Amino acid sequence: MLQSRIGEFAALLTAVCWTVTALVFESAGKQVGSLVVNLIRLFLGFLFLSLFSLIVRGMPLPFDAPARAWLWLSLSGVVGFVIGDLFLFRALVVIGARISTLIMSLVPPMTALIGWIILGETLSLSNFLGMALTVGGIALVVLERNGGKKQLRLSFPVSGVLLALGGAVGEAVGLVLSKYGMGSYNAFASTEIRVIAGIIGFSILFSLLKRWPRIGYATHNRKAMVRISIGAFLGSFLGVSLSLLAVQHTIAGVASTIMAIVPVLIIPPAVILFKEKVNAKEVIGAVIAVIGVAILFLEPL
Repeated sequence: MLQSRIGEFAALLTAVCWTVTALVFESAGKQVGSLVVNLIRLFLGFLFLSLFSLIVRGMPLPFDAPARAWLWLSLSGVVGFVIGDLFLFRALVVIGARISTLIMSLVPPMTALIGWIILGETLSLSNFLGMALTVGGIALVVLERNGGKKQLRLSFPVSGVLLALGGAVGEAVGLVLSKYGMGSYNAFASTEIRVIAGIIGFSILFSLLKRWPRIGYATHNRKAMVRISIGAFLGSFLGVSLSLLAVQHTIAGVASTIMAIVPVLIIPPAVILFKEKVNAKEVIGAVIAVIGVAILFLEPL
């Protein structure tokens, strides 16, 4: 039974990994800053990926990647990791992991929409229904009535919501660029190229902002480094590995749907560990958003 459901279990473990990753990065970001967390976790993720590639592929770096892959995957790394994650990691600090991951559930519909526009991929009526439900579920959580008035207002800081939206757009565009650039090339090596581009991009940013001393400060913060290391291992390495295992052993739509339940999985630890107050509207909104993702990915009957 377990063997026949290895893909589904791998997808579930992926969601668990990404849930833990969001929580530990939120905590580390509040201690040493989101910019520092971004660069350190990319560097650690690069080390994990290089070691894995050396063992599995016999080469620590993607020396066999064609020029086209390097070009588009590097661009994907800059858009997804540097720009997208720069926004997302700051959002984790401003509005927390729970709301940030909920807004990030917009990535699948955004990716589908961008793929439809740029790559000419086909979208069905059920795909658009899924998008509408996802957006509706998120709107239910982040919007509220302005007192007794009819106007709506954001339930959370505007800056945090906009940062999370920026993260979602960056991630979605990065995924489309990855698909275009990767082709049939190895997925792990493709991820490594994206990470290399991300490290270079953040290094340039750190130099321009003169933030390098903060790296030294962060490395002396034991608690933050433990959290960043856990997030890098579970996110950049294990999460990616399990997601690939999932789509290899089960239908991609099923795997994608299971991996998208992070906004629901993150509610219990947010309440228990971080003492966040969660109301019924927020739980219902998260469930609706996940259902929307499910409808988006699952094949219509």
